[in-house]
Amino acid sequence: MLVSAAVCPHPPSLVPQVSRRASDQLREVRDASLQAVRRLAGDEPDLLVTVGAGGATRRWGPDAGGTLHDFGVDAGFGGPTPGLPLSLTIAAYLLRAGEIGCAAHQELAPDAPADACSRIGADLAGLAERVSLLVMADGSARRTRQSPGPSDERAAAFDAEVWRSLGSPDPAALLAIDPDLAGELWVAGRPGWQVLAGALLASTGNWSGELIHTSAPLGVGYVVARLHT
Repeated sequence: MLVSAAVCPHPPSLVPQVSRRASDQLREVRDASLQAVRRLAGDEPDLLVTVGAGGATRRWGPDAGGTLHDFGVDAGFGGPTPGLPLSLTIAAYLLRAGEIGCAAHQELAPDAPADACSRIGADLAGLAERVSLLVMADGSARRTRQSPGPSDERAAAFDAEVWRSLGSPDPAALLAIDPDLAGELWVAGRPGWQVLAGALLASTGNWSGELIHTSAPLGVGYVVARLHT
């Protein structure tokens, strides 16, 4: 059963070695993410699983790892078996920085349907008596003129509704996110949020949500949230 979750963003520049200048802009995001991750450890889960978008839907064991070679940094995080996508590589970085172990990594195809994501969440929640999830999920990359994608006036409102749904928390609203709209707004986090929703719906308890940090320092919507019973 799910007992807690943290939601964090996954820009590569969250790792200080990737870009010193960008790292300075993301210091608050990184500090908030590490706070959320360390609080997961305090929940004493029997199983901690990272969740994030990648190239396909598949599950990796604790020996999986990833590198940041494509971003000019000779650094790897996680286990010795290569293959983790960026989102889960950054998760492995946060876990190492927080001195926390991980039992599995759940990669998600970017076009995974909402119902499939929900089923994966329910499955993850049932893997142990006490399960915690670390969900790596960026908001829209079309927030401003400095964004990776061309700015879109819908982006800020989209992110604000997601942040509300995480803080409530409101799993039905997360499952109702339109994949087509998310794609148009360059939202990487949609599958991860919907896996989280499925895990919440499959678990008992009175859930509370806390928005630890929200910002868009690089023109991308970033949220750090904690959910717990």
